[in-house]
Amino acid sequence: MKKRALAIILTFAICLSALSACGSQVEEAKSEALKSTTAETEKSSESETEETTVASDDGMKELEVLGEVNVDKGLFNVTLNIPKDFVGEATQKELDELAKEKGYKSITLNSDGSATYVMNKAQHEELLSGIRDSINSSLQEMVGSEEYPNITKIEANDDFTSFTVTTKNQEPDFSESFGILALYMYGGMYGVFSGNAPDNVHVDFVNADSGEVVSSSDSRDISS
Repeated sequence: MKKRALAIILTFAICLSALSACGSQVEEAKSEALKSTTAETEKSSESETEETTVASDDGMKELEVLGEVNVDKGLFNVTLNIPKDFVGEATQKELDELAKEKGYKSITLNSDGSATYVMNKAQHEELLSGIRDSINSSLQEMVGSEEYPNITKIEANDDFTSFTVTTKNQEPDFSESFGILALYMYGGMYGVFSGNAPDNVHVDFVNADSGEVVSSSDSRDISS
């Protein structure tokens, strides 16, 4: 496994899993990552609200790495059901403290180890903004790096369901081919936390000299 591609996936996973607060150094790092993506916002109205639900399980097929997602946009609040793999060993007390610190309405530890976060829509948008920044930063770090020396540019659409990778190669080399998995992961994870899990993430490789598409890949084509 190529170290750089693995590092990218792990970095983004840590950013997202920062929704939990735990006692270990890893979980503390997650909490710090969340702090950088969530701004202080006013607490949500106590008026009657509808809530958005983002549900996720442990599936690892294609973009189902975080499970199926069902979303209903609410008027004031957003409810995120975070899988236990992202919650870690957090206790209810720790989650209560995190909710108070971040100004969330509540964080509830469920019997299956998952946690239900309730935040207002402004806080949710701040979280997504931080995730977008994290993805774009990681993409820029890939360009011309030691692991991907022939990549000259990576572009993505707004919801990270389509990527265009410009390379000096006539076709993706081993590292670039492996890096496609990171792009799939970015698109899938952003979709889960935005509430719009994609059916597919598309990746085109374009030759830097000719401008022609030399390879195309789709996450939906990954076999189980």
